[in-house]
Amino acid sequence: MYQKKLGQNSGKIGNLPSSQNFKNQNFTELRDYCLDRGLLFEDSTFPAQISSIGPTVLSEDRLHQIEWLRPIVKQKNPFLIVDGVSRFDICQGQVGDCWVLAALGSVTRQQRFLDRIIPKDQGFKHNYAGIFHFQFWQFGNWVDVVIDDRLPFLNGQYVFVRPSDRNEFWPPLLEKAYAKLRGSYSNLHWGYLSEALVDFTGGVQLDFNLQRPQMFLYEMLKTAAMSGSVMGCTTPGAVQSKNIAIFYPVLHIDFQSDLTLLNQKCREEQKVVTVMNSPTNVVLENGIVQGHAYTIVWATEVPYRNEKKYIIRLWNPYGDTEWKGAWSDGSVEWDYVPKSYKEKLYENRLDGEFWYGHYYVEPEGRTVLNRTGLMRTRDVSKQFKLIPGTYIIIPTMSPEDPESEFLLRIFLKKQNQNTLRGKYAEPSPVMTKDASMWNQDNSYETVFLRYANQSSQLNAFQLQRILNEVVLKDLMASLGNRDGFSFDSSKSLLALMDTNANGSLTLDEFGRLWRDLNRYKDIFRQENERNSGFLDVSDLKRVIEGTGLLVDHKLLRLMIVRYGDPSMRLYFPDFACCMIRLETMAKVFHNLRGDGRKISFTEDQWFTMIMYC
Repeated sequence: MYQKKLGQNSGKIGNLPSSQNFKNQNFTELRDYCLDRGLLFEDSTFPAQISSIGPTVLSEDRLHQIEWLRPIVKQKNPFLIVDGVSRFDICQGQVGDCWVLAALGSVTRQQRFLDRIIPKDQGFKHNYAGIFHFQFWQFGNWVDVVIDDRLPFLNGQYVFVRPSDRNEFWPPLLEKAYAKLRGSYSNLHWGYLSEALVDFTGGVQLDFNLQRPQMFLYEMLKTAAMSGSVMGCTTPGAVQSKNIAIFYPVLHIDFQSDLTLLNQKCREEQKVVTVMNSPTNVVLENGIVQGHAYTIVWATEVPYRNEKKYIIRLWNPYGDTEWKGAWSDGSVEWDYVPKSYKEKLYENRLDGEFWYGHYYVEPEGRTVLNRTGLMRTRDVSKQFKLIPGTYIIIPTMSPEDPESEFLLRIFLKKQNQNTLRGKYAEPSPVMTKDASMWNQDNSYETVFLRYANQSSQLNAFQLQRILNEVVLKDLMASLGNRDGFSFDSSKSLLALMDTNANGSLTLDEFGRLWRDLNRYKDIFRQENERNSGFLDVSDLKRVIEGTGLLVDHKLLRLMIVRYGDPSMRLYFPDFACCMIRLETMAKVFHNLRGDGRKISFTEDQWFTMIMYC
């Protein structure tokens, strides 16, 4: 009875700038209204009734047995969040919303997204009024979704997602808010993982086909993980596609080809399968769930006998069902991995997370348009390389579809603008993998082959020639840089990219350096507005802040002393060396740190870092 019409974005606490109130409900005003009158909020727009559940999840008799209980009734000491937000807080329930939970599991690894999705101005201890709110990205805007905290239970058990900690309630409350956004819990029963990833991040989807060698796919996964992308994958049954869809900063990958082979093998060997909550969720004896979505946590490579193996870490929203094949928990492959790698990577816990090392993909991709017509999907993204000119974009829909609104987003790729962390933060490597960096004649592959002299690697002398004869060529013409890259600078850059520590660069290592040089070349041009040919202390400070890194004044001065000339000026070669070293060392620190705030080195690692890099 207190559901009054409220204005949007009142500017009070609880409404982030640019967010819109879903169904015209303002969280702060509704909460204050309830607190003033001693009421617990009841949401008439998503009531505690069968209509909010929907018709397809439970049978009619079970629907009528549902109880709607508040956390304060279910537990004596409820919390919204206990010890931070983690994917391990989530256990999937009876609705088939693994596509939502897998996306959410990936997002929990990125605090910048969590801060937006779960506003901090709410809880059960202060100003509690039975009302919560969450934010999702919808067609160009963030929307603020208000809910009451009455949750559905059946025979005392959670009907839908349940928290692993009985006192923690952010998983079921967030799921309820997303169900409200979608119309009902039933509308979460099957869906596209890519849609949930976009809704949780506002990310941009880019499609890539699979007509690539396996190494390309692995490298894309690895660089996406290192750059902070959120990732997920699906198995056959729910989503029948064979594609890689990349988002910035979102990555979704479909596992279909490989898992189809696994399923076929089990059928041929007459293996037993297990049926989970839904008849369509078949669990093979190898632990893979059909028609299911997984979170991609990480990708890496490990020494295995006399070769390297590429492995991918996945998490299952079920919370307990895991892959049982190669590189899984307890598999024999780990007995042949060096102790240092095993100590860092190996875990044997039944928590739904596992390493997967049997990655195979058919050389076949998906296109949005095909001979049979248009593919029905909410988000369609394409990437093009176009020459300067005027273009007309014509959105197309199937003739039998009714008229509807759509959002058209156009992004022009500029190396210093593809970021959510800072003005000059490094763009996701997965977005630039296929792009030639300056022009077709000077693609990094062409340059590498030209200067490597039929070799498969570049030495420091060859790299110095590339830096001065290719990288600096047009920059020196426009800015008049007085000096080129010295041999010592070239050796330093080589050492920073030399992941194998063998004194030379492979094509892949050189490609990463080429990408960084290209990015800092653009940044140098932009910051050097006065066309002086150099940057000063204030310029360097602005660039570092733009990358999202934090350095104090003392370190900033030391960097200028180390890389600048006697007049404290930075020319491009030294500027590039300075920034590439700074970002590389930051990545090394974060990779070695893991989830903690301290790192430890072996003596060999320490000496290698200070003497070689």
